[in-house]
Amino acid sequence: MNSVLFDDHSRDNLLPLTFTRPVAQIRIGILTIAEKWDKRLASTSSHKTEEYLRDKYPERNTADNIFINGACLPTESLVQSIKSLDFNTSLVSEGGRLIAKRSAQFDDVSENESSTEATFINYPEDIFSLNGQEIESDFDLVTVNRQSQVLSSTNTLLGNGRLFIDEGAKVEGAILNTSNGSIYIGANAEVMEGAIVRGGLALCDSASLKLGAKVYGPTTIGPHSKVGGEVNNCVIIGYSNKGHDGFLGNSVIGEWCNLGADTNNSNLKNNYADVKIWSYPDKRFRNTAKQFCGLIMGDHSKCGINTMFNTGTVIGVSANIFGSGFPRNYVPSFAWGGASGYSTYQLKKASDTASLVFARRSKSFDDVETKILEHVFEETQTNRFWEK
Repeated sequence: MNSVLFDDHSRDNLLPLTFTRPVAQIRIGILTIAEKWDKRLASTSSHKTEEYLRDKYPERNTADNIFINGACLPTESLVQSIKSLDFNTSLVSEGGRLIAKRSAQFDDVSENESSTEATFINYPEDIFSLNGQEIESDFDLVTVNRQSQVLSSTNTLLGNGRLFIDEGAKVEGAILNTSNGSIYIGANAEVMEGAIVRGGLALCDSASLKLGAKVYGPTTIGPHSKVGGEVNNCVIIGYSNKGHDGFLGNSVIGEWCNLGADTNNSNLKNNYADVKIWSYPDKRFRNTAKQFCGLIMGDHSKCGINTMFNTGTVIGVSANIFGSGFPRNYVPSFAWGGASGYSTYQLKKASDTASLVFARRSKSFDDVETKILEHVFEETQTNRFWEK
């Protein structure tokens, strides 16, 4: 059977993170949602997503497909239920939301359906809120029947929990505490001297914790990312840097982002009230019903040194934020400026910067990437209030 991961209504709720990727390409735990399904199904999934993303994430169909909701987090029991689906049948959640269907075409009518429990990521704050359970689930998945490297004697290990150090990883002079969650250190990752980690932690392939970093779990630092300072319950999807001192808490950072030295975010309101964040589909602020919620930042966005983000700030794609004071707690895509006002970060300049950033990671910012950024620029024009 051929697996296809589809986007449903949660795609709009998960903006700005899904401006540049299908829902299933969001990282939560150690793996992206797509990687979780692929490992459990022993398959290579394709995506049913927005048309402008299809050159990068094409859909592959056969006469017999399993269409799986890309916002759904897999479990072993759920995988078994999906594998058991007959042709032209579907599986829905107890609330009636489509989890999976087996058919030739996505729009084919299912003859029968069954229901089961399932967990979805519906909003950006779900990513850091569910990160702990996903680190533990993924830890089981990626370490089964594998042998960890031996932890160097220069380190201090606390707790009786789980630690796995993958091939090529370097860990020296650190304090690692597994009492509250597992610690996974990916291939060729590095934990530098003086770093203090309280799990759960997923330090993904070729990522690094800088000298003296302090990390509270559950936190994910995606591939090729660099992190310093203090971090608490965050997900950095990948290829992004927070290389210096400063606090980041209860936040989700996309790819190709950079937080300047001494950048700090608030993750708790002074009155301890629930945090509200910007909702793209509603075009207004939405109550998260959470007391702790920090920064949501889309791909390619950056901020200057000493930037201060208020509680529940949402930053779009390719924004460049700098200056004194707190910027607005919703900053549209391609914004250039800060608390004193914004102008438009023009597409040509943003693309030139992205090309340079990609090159630093030996990647090419090609025509496919350029077209995605062009589409996001055009789609988000109405959000840039200063242009009206």
